[in-house]
Amino acid sequence: MELRQLRYFAVVAEELHFGRAAARLLIAGPSLSQQIKALERDLGVPLFVRDRRTVALTAAGAELLPEVRALLERADELRRRAHRLSGADPVRIGYVNWLPPDLTTRTSGIAQLYVDAWIAPSHAQAARVADGSLDLAVCWIRTADLAELGLTARLLGADRLYAVSIGTDTGPVKARDIAVLVDDDVTSWSSWNEFAEEFARDTGARVIRIHNGAITGPAFFDHVRGCTTPVLNSPKGQVTPLPPDLVRREVIAPEVMWTWSLVHREDEVRESVLAAAEAIARDVGDLGLQVESVWLPSDDPHRTLGG
Repeated sequence: MELRQLRYFAVVAEELHFGRAAARLLIAGPSLSQQIKALERDLGVPLFVRDRRTVALTAAGAELLPEVRALLERADELRRRAHRLSGADPVRIGYVNWLPPDLTTRTSGIAQLYVDAWIAPSHAQAARVADGSLDLAVCWIRTADLAELGLTARLLGADRLYAVSIGTDTGPVKARDIAVLVDDDVTSWSSWNEFAEEFARDTGARVIRIHNGAITGPAFFDHVRGCTTPVLNSPKGQVTPLPPDLVRREVIAPEVMWTWSLVHREDEVRESVLAAAEAIARDVGDLGLQVESVWLPSDDPHRTLGG
């Protein structure tokens, strides 16, 4: 059993999709599958139930996952202590599912950047910055959360969300004529649920409550197939290829935007962290958010950027 195999297990458990997990880990899909099978052999228990369409944790996998995450966190702390002893204290950054593609270039010569391997939801990453487990995080966050956690945020990225529907019509669709999925698993989908419910209240979009974590992946596509209206895609599904029977449709009136913030502690004084934050978020601009046709949540910290 190797530490990297445990990291692979944690990422697959987060994604419940081997293709997306492999893309995040920057390894080939067959190699990831082989490593998970090797880990299962070493542990003597199956960790996942797999078929052609879905991946799910077994009872043993679900029970072991918190211990694996705790072990990975201890390993990361050991690595951080070793860096401190060597005189090099890296800046630790966490993320949800997106990082700027030129992240290392932006910080080259400014700070030694350590990208944390534990991928967690936005609210969890923000809490880790607040408690000192991370120095920076890329996440979705509300103004109220910033105040409560003692954080500050800079705009780093924005995704224009689109809808997915069955059929061949690829024309634009009004926000009031689509549906949004809200999952009862608030541990994983708290940020998305808040975003989706406010969007529905503001636009008249229909809320569909689900109980199977199908905000992304094959199960999301199954929900779309069973829905009479297009369904808003989540940020985690933005780059996932669509099955041939589904189409992407632009959402208008209003356009739906999801923002990515770079957050750090408001009382941060370390030069390395502040310099890294400045370098990462430099020259981002407003990313087209400040126009009347764009919808953002009322408490989005970037809603009034520039005016």
